[in-house]
Amino acid sequence: MLKQLFKFKGGVKPDSNKTPSVQTPIAVAPLPALLIVPLHQSIGGIPHPLVQAGDHVLKGQRIGDPDKWVSAAVHAPTSGTVLAVEERIAAHPSGLSTLSVIIEPDGHDEWIERRPVDYKTLTPERVRELLRDAGVVGLGGAVFPSHAKLSPAKSVPMEELVINGAECEPFMTCDDMLMRERAEGIVHGTAIFRDLLDAKRVLIGIEDNKPEAIAAMKLAVEKLGQNFAVIAVPTRYPAGGAKQLIRVLTGKEVSANKRSPEMGVQCLNVATAYTAWRALAFGEPVISRLITVTGNVEKPGNWEALLGTPLRDILALGQPKLDTNGYLMGGPMMGFEIPSLDAPMVKASNCLIAGSPALFPPPPPEMPCIRCGACADVCPHELQPFEMYWFSRAKNFGKTQEYKLFDCIECGCCSYVCPSHIPLVQYFRFAKSEIWAREREKNKADAAKTRFEFRNERDEREKAEKAERLAKAAAAKAAEKQVLPADAVTTTLPDEADAAKKAAIAAAIERARLQRENIQPKNTDTLTAAQRQEIAAIDARRNVLESGTHDAETQ
Repeated sequence: MLKQLFKFKGGVKPDSNKTPSVQTPIAVAPLPALLIVPLHQSIGGIPHPLVQAGDHVLKGQRIGDPDKWVSAAVHAPTSGTVLAVEERIAAHPSGLSTLSVIIEPDGHDEWIERRPVDYKTLTPERVRELLRDAGVVGLGGAVFPSHAKLSPAKSVPMEELVINGAECEPFMTCDDMLMRERAEGIVHGTAIFRDLLDAKRVLIGIEDNKPEAIAAMKLAVEKLGQNFAVIAVPTRYPAGGAKQLIRVLTGKEVSANKRSPEMGVQCLNVATAYTAWRALAFGEPVISRLITVTGNVEKPGNWEALLGTPLRDILALGQPKLDTNGYLMGGPMMGFEIPSLDAPMVKASNCLIAGSPALFPPPPPEMPCIRCGACADVCPHELQPFEMYWFSRAKNFGKTQEYKLFDCIECGCCSYVCPSHIPLVQYFRFAKSEIWAREREKNKADAAKTRFEFRNERDEREKAEKAERLAKAAAAKAAEKQVLPADAVTTTLPDEADAAKKAAIAAAIERARLQRENIQPKNTDTLTAAQRQEIAAIDARRNVLESGTHDAETQ
């Protein structure tokens, strides 16, 4: 057991607003009329579609194949017909579209053949492959493929496995209800993670404002005979951040340029552990998740809904009130406003909040920064947000990077305490996006330059090779001439050949003339005067022609 808890710097204590959504048990969302299943639902490569329009699919059937190692498969949430594989709007603040599989459910909810496995009889590498093919990713919000996180560092032994049940974001209670109602499944999944990482200790961290979840997890650990430590941590946002929870439970500071396994510790979410257990013990891929519907609604609560369900259908379960004026996905600290309710639920969808003027009043106008330093006091990564703000606003992105812009986890603590009501996180997101865009342009320019230089080099090489071949051919010809025998027939020059040709023509013409002169005319005794005149004219013309030909050949 732990002797002490550690503290992380900064953090804030906003109103939790969690009570309304934990008053009823987890409910199952009804089957929607249409499912829109995006293929890209995790960090990493975009899965390749395995179906096309007109295909019939079964519940749990793989419809998207993982792309490379850092990727995870995508599955059909129910049985039905594929209507299309096309671009549809995504649940993302950009409002951009993403390639999605559109499925019309047939109402039968017919499963594929499920094949449970005993992971203890398999190699760790094979177990990771099964988790990848089951689509298991981090369900705490980061959606990083879990099989990749379950690969320990080769040079550092794994000391601690941290299971994150803190759920520090206000309004959100899906992990709380999961721990209350399905604690044993979480403990089973945690044992799988422990064995894959060969961790010496397992620490389950839960914020102390969730006493029912803490009690349920302790009971499950004891019932299943595991030596896991279930630890209540102080409620302080963002205690649920991986680095912050690792710091609180182990005292280890994970720097920005390191991965936690390099320090002998790894952190995974409670919902991730639960889905990993279902994938191996029941052969069920990730096709649903718990989602909190709360805020300005008549019936706040938690529902287990199929991935791909339109957000409009999920929000309808909570019955938004008439004065609702917007919707957030995620919590109010790190979430974003939903661009369209036609967007589907995905693996990262953990909370939907209906807003109202009373619940989320319009923000006051932004005022100039007074450099009070309040933002720096609450930053959990000990950054200087006011400096990053100035340079982000001035578009001096080099300076923002000097102030460790990319260490910022966009937790929103700085914006929460700013007396000038500056949306600091928005400036930091803008700076990051600009830096990434410029980096992409630079990479494209570098690639184009490399291609241009390669083409020029190739052209020069081909010219040199051609010149070398010509030089070798000329040298070989010259050498051949030098080795000819002395009595070899010499090559006739072009002028000499023309003269010989003209002389041959002239000789032929002369022979023809002599032959004509030697021929004596016959039957000329009885010619009339007209005939004699005609013959004389023909002879005259012949003489003229022969005279002209002779003159031309003598020139």
